[in-house]
Amino acid sequence: MGKTLTEHMIEIGKVFMILFAVIDIVGNIPIIIKLKEKAGEIHALKASIVAFLLMLVFLFAGEGLLGVLGVNVKAFAVAGSLILFALAFEMIFGVELFKDDATSYKVVSIVPLAFPLIAGAGTMTTLISLTVDYDVMNIAIAVFLNMIIVYTVLRLTKRIEKMLGEGGIAILQKVFGIILLAIAVKLFADNAKELFAFSETVTS
Repeated sequence: MGKTLTEHMIEIGKVFMILFAVIDIVGNIPIIIKLKEKAGEIHALKASIVAFLLMLVFLFAGEGLLGVLGVNVKAFAVAGSLILFALAFEMIFGVELFKDDATSYKVVSIVPLAFPLIAGAGTMTTLISLTVDYDVMNIAIAVFLNMIIVYTVLRLTKRIEKMLGEGGIAILQKVFGIILLAIAVKLFADNAKELFAFSETVTS
């Protein structure tokens, strides 16, 4: 029996919130401002479209790629939960675990803004992990809705910064960090149990 419209809407809402926490576009406002100062200009639409396309490609082709590599989806989900845990750790404690290479600011809207700031390792890993529990089309819709938020924030970065202030942005980073940590723990708990059970069945 297929899902009802209400169930689809609820599922989209859940995925939207997970991706919103992972992308953390509001928490990245200070980084975006620094990039804009160095580059002189950021193309909000270009960055949003590139990030959206990257996510869709990974969403629809990522599992097939894993199959070619011989990686179990649940194993990838467990690995993804560890990356989400690291990202949450960064957001909560203000430490830097993932370091990016220096990049030419002539292409700042693509690198590092669209990738890896928006569509980074954490986002890509989350997309694959979500396919275990949610419909792919619902995830795609949630990705699109998040890109609307991303585009809006990129367009209104300076206004949002003035409105929230440094303290407000710092608080948002901590809040979304805690939410992301809870998501990482749940993702690990849900998939690790089934993964280890599957491993025991194969070896026995």
